Amino acid sequence: MKFSGNLIKMRSEPRDPIGYYLPLADAEIAMNTLLGKQIKLSHNGVINCIHCSKRTAKSYNQGFCYNCFLTAPEADESVFRPELSKAHLGIARDMDWAIEHDLIDHYVYLSITSDLKVGVTRYHQLFTRWIDQGAVKAIKLAKTPNRQIAGIIEVFLKKFVGDKTQWQKMLKGEVSEAIDLRVEKERLTNLLPTELRRYTEPDSSIVEFTYPGELATGKITSVGFDDTPEISGELCGIKGQYLIFNDGRVLNIRKYSGYFIDIEING
Repeated sequence: MKFSGNLIKMRSEPRDPIGYYLPLADAEIAMNTLLGKQIKLSHNGVINCIHCSKRTAKSYNQGFCYNCFLTAPEADESVFRPELSKAHLGIARDMDWAIEHDLIDHYVYLSITSDLKVGVTRYHQLFTRWIDQGAVKAIKLAKTPNRQIAGIIEVFLKKFVGDKTQWQKMLKGEVSEAIDLRVEKERLTNLLPTELRRYTEPDSSIVEFTYPGELATGKITSVGFDDTPEISGELCGIKGQYLIFNDGRVLNIRKYSGYFIDIEING
């Protein structure tokens, strides 16, 4: 069985375990069904921008051509640094896009991926964000009316808790069982200035996630299409946006958005 098309990140469904689906051209591959099977992913050198679809010699910021990297609202710096959003002032690369994506409710959250981390996401992307990061547990900390305020809260809390995932620990499932998310939420909320504490989210329910297949073990090797145009092996697990092969190699699908690939499935 063979599928061809430009990569974009896997779609996920929050169930036990997480359901993963890879959109590829007009098809959508149910990735959970490929566990235990031999798969081969081949890249022919073609990269298309995920925004304008034009062919590009190099991918910027996970899928953009250089021009779209500089101009597309999806590639704006505020996407990665929410505190820099100026949409509330009427300033944006595309104000219509900003109204739909920045001037809406956002959550500040705590999650356990490798260690405790703080993050920001739009209200409708909450579960997707947690899954894409490979979180095993997560809790809402604050709810804000726009992206910039959420970013300000995140920047303040980064003085007390990290905002990065150690991807190797995440893929191995090396997380501390001693972290109590409700205790951490209360501790960090009490550190917020009064003007930010008013955005505290009353819902303190903890969401837990399990991922399909096996975790990585031993030495992990990250592989990618720039150095290895053909990647093949037995798929043994999926976590975050990573495919985990049974020999310790892992492939970050999202990193290669826009790359045209063929996927062959055997077994």
